Amino acid sequence: MLRSADSERIAELMRETAAAELLPRFRALAKEDIRQKRPGDVVTVADVAAEHRLAAGLAKILPGVPVVGEEAVESDPALVELIGRPGEACWIVDPLDGTNNFAAGRDRFAMIVGLVHDTVPVGGWILDVPRGHMAVALRGDGARLDGVPVRRKRQAGPLKGFVGFKIRKALERQLPPERRRTVGRLSTLGCAGAEYLEILAGRADFNLYRSTKAWDHAAGTLMVAEAGGLAERFDGRPYVPSQPLGDGLISAVDSNVMAEVRGLVDAIELPLFAGSPPKV
Repeated sequence: MLRSADSERIAELMRETAAAELLPRFRALAKEDIRQKRPGDVVTVADVAAEHRLAAGLAKILPGVPVVGEEAVESDPALVELIGRPGEACWIVDPLDGTNNFAAGRDRFAMIVGLVHDTVPVGGWILDVPRGHMAVALRGDGARLDGVPVRRKRQAGPLKGFVGFKIRKALERQLPPERRRTVGRLSTLGCAGAEYLEILAGRADFNLYRSTKAWDHAAGTLMVAEAGGLAERFDGRPYVPSQPLGDGLISAVDSNVMAEVRGLVDAIELPLFAGSPPKV
């Protein structure tokens, strides 16, 4: 439903939006420019302005296709129902992924746009705003990072990936020494978009998330899949953007990495995973 020229227009819209709404406000926010949506979750004037600009631009590229934006959903939660409509399309937008980093002056934040049709991602765009790197994937056409086709496989050496702090600490405490030696760097960037780009760039093999908001993951999971990987819920079913938030997500560069990640998390006791078969 998209032409290659449309994909280029989306990438350019994102770069223009970042230049107009995000970069001028980075490390220049006033106290009143930041508010807390809930404990640990903030929004800034930059989020809102960028989402408005993106929504207006996307409406010109595919007229009539609705936009499900993170900040719009905050005002109207029913918008998320548009994502799971059989036979229909919608945009999914995170105008500023990594808002906590942005608000604190840390340069790990991204802009994410996904296109869903018939409940599955068919297009994804992630812009690393501070560094200018752009990843693009179209279903059936592969993934590209800065215009270069990406095909991932497990790198030699210990397993590397992105997990939350509590899971990382549980692995450090509970894995026997010989098992820990098979695991390399585990960390979090506080920005899902940046983490997906690290996977595409070959610097990580997987990521794992307990909460799966569609605007964080629809584009990135498509990129991993188009680069030869896979994305699954904790119970082993394929990831879909309309899934319940608590279904969880593991993205891996190949099936062997997926099995390794499931084996690692199976080896620890963590209440966060109680009741999820398999136990990850």
